[in-house]
Amino acid sequence: MYHALSTHVIANHRLTTVWLERIWEAGIPAVEIFCARQHFDYQDRPQVRELGHWFRDSELKLFSIHSPMYNDDCWGRTGPNSVITLTEVSKPRRQQMVDEIKCALDVSEVVPCRYLVQHLGVTGEEYDDRKLDAAFTALEELSVFARQRGVEILLENTPNRLSTAERLLYFLKITHLKLNFCFDVGHAHLSEGVEAAYSLMKSRIRSTHIHDNDGESDGHLLPLMASGGAVDWKTAMALLRSRPDQYPLLLELKESPDFPHPIDAAAECLRKLEEC
Repeated sequence: MYHALSTHVIANHRLTTVWLERIWEAGIPAVEIFCARQHFDYQDRPQVRELGHWFRDSELKLFSIHSPMYNDDCWGRTGPNSVITLTEVSKPRRQQMVDEIKCALDVSEVVPCRYLVQHLGVTGEEYDDRKLDAAFTALEELSVFARQRGVEILLENTPNRLSTAERLLYFLKITHLKLNFCFDVGHAHLSEGVEAAYSLMKSRIRSTHIHDNDGESDGHLLPLMASGGAVDWKTAMALLRSRPDQYPLLLELKESPDFPHPIDAAAECLRKLEEC
């Protein structure tokens, strides 16, 4: 399968061309850039231009960007107003969040990419019809904005009551939005299970997030390498291989002191997954 790596694994470091060169040298041909402002500040034009120049001369491909989850540079620690969620029912506040995501989408005019991966709600969020209405309004606007830049928005299954696989399909049914999915294996393991989620989402999967956890917390562990993981990777890989040309095998990991060289560890992980 085609391999890719999310820069989420180095999200606590500023994204520079040095990191991108390491990814390419490790034999990984594509990346997803994680939009966290301490890492990749999509509003910092010099950083965007620097990466744009580098990608134009590089064989490494930018496959996708991950929509920002916070508008600060410290994982939302500045307070609740730093959280970016399309399910915000206050129209003025939601519009601010939509505008923030548009800033991230504008990166594609400098560094072209195919997809933007978008969460529907935050971890643990409860179901509410008003939140689905808010998300529909936001995504309707964002989808047009993205298409004008050659980008497709993918909805990711996340561990809440709004965006399990079943809920995502329900959302598309009632809104008639023509969106596809990023299948997150770790998140599926935390909710309805990998096989059940895949069977529901498979025809619309255009990207993946591959990581492991213990079934209770969203650890973003290295599959087959980190301790504490509980995903059945033999079964998961058999499912993913059933549509090998439809999406990449894209790792989305957290940095861990157990793996001091995260890029090399990711490359080794991809090799092990292919051996399953």
